Amino acid sequence: MPPASQPVGRRERNKQEKLDRITAAARELFDTRGVDEVTTQEIADKADIGAGTLFLYVKSKGELLLLVQNATYADALSRGRSAAEGIPDLLDAVMAIIRPVVECNRKQVDNGRTYLREIVFGDPQEPHHGEALALTVQTEEAVADVLGRGGRVNPDDAATLAHIVSAIMFVSMAATINIANPVDVVVQEIRDQVRVLLAGPGLL
Repeated sequence: MPPASQPVGRRERNKQEKLDRITAAARELFDTRGVDEVTTQEIADKADIGAGTLFLYVKSKGELLLLVQNATYADALSRGRSAAEGIPDLLDAVMAIIRPVVECNRKQVDNGRTYLREIVFGDPQEPHHGEALALTVQTEEAVADVLGRGGRVNPDDAATLAHIVSAIMFVSMAATINIANPVDVVVQEIRDQVRVLLAGPGLL
């Protein structure tokens, strides 16, 4: 490696180390107290950086929540997709994708609902918001893949049905009426609606 390129590498490593510290600090504070009860100054202090440095990485606390939650969402979706591959029943396979996503979103209910709000109303040009939107698209694609098994519906219809399934999932997770409900109740509510949706085109 040419000597001139080494300082650039160090700078990048330092930036990544700071970002990792920020993410870890935010995750711990958000998990224990909820996003609304945590200040950016507390996150900066726990990450051992200045508040000004924090805002070089994220513009707001909402974007920081996106950064933290995106990694959890991505892991949940990966596990759901893997589980669905071995399930022949379409409804069970769809719910195998959905359940881990609901579980990660409901780990801290206030955080989960704020995350959904950031996805809907956040700045689509912000990278972490873009990552969150990409995850919602990947979720729909995973559901569409399941619904398209065996060619019983064409790809366009499978994509449309998956979009509706996604909407059902997000509304159920965000609904105020479900704030105190455990994961099993929320998942059952989603399952009941998805069952009726899929029965219409004769998929069940």
